[in-house]
Amino acid sequence: MVLTRFTTSSATVCSRPLIFFGETSETSSMTLEITRADTVDLPFIMTTERLEGYEALVGRWDESRHRKALGDERYAYFLAKADGKPVGFAIVCDWASPERVTCVKRVAVARPNVGYGRQLLQAVVDIIFRQTNAHRIWLGVFPDNDRARRAYARAGFVAEGVARGSAFIGGKYRDELTSLSG
Repeated sequence: MVLTRFTTSSATVCSRPLIFFGETSETSSMTLEITRADTVDLPFIMTTERLEGYEALVGRWDESRHRKALGDERYAYFLAKADGKPVGFAIVCDWASPERVTCVKRVAVARPNVGYGRQLLQAVVDIIFRQTNAHRIWLGVFPDNDRARRAYARAGFVAEGVARGSAFIGGKYRDELTSLSG
């Protein structure tokens, strides 16, 4: 899916962190605090991506791969907190790339179906457009991940095609829908 450049009126930028206000079905209003994640956040990140069913939906990395990505300026990790507690994370690759195209590699939340994932994604998209010169943002989503596809569509991502066998998850090659936001 791909997204076109936009900013959300509901995001307020502070020096650090970005505070994002959003609506959910569970509460009348929710405030997510979005910060850059670091190695101290790896236990939460790795626990979250190991939740039941997540390997088949979002994938997972071992600690050494996360540490390598955290040390690579082409990656940006974001942590979402609600009431001071981590609730989700996002990994972005091709951060500030000279091609001006950025990939949202992974978005995962500890409690699905609350609205945190959608709000986190919208905040990360806003951060990418505010802090880099990105022209396009893209992500891949497995065709059977209906919840993520709905969240991405609500965030403005549009399915553009199928990348056959582009993901190697659980010992198998899987197709991904490529979605863009421009």
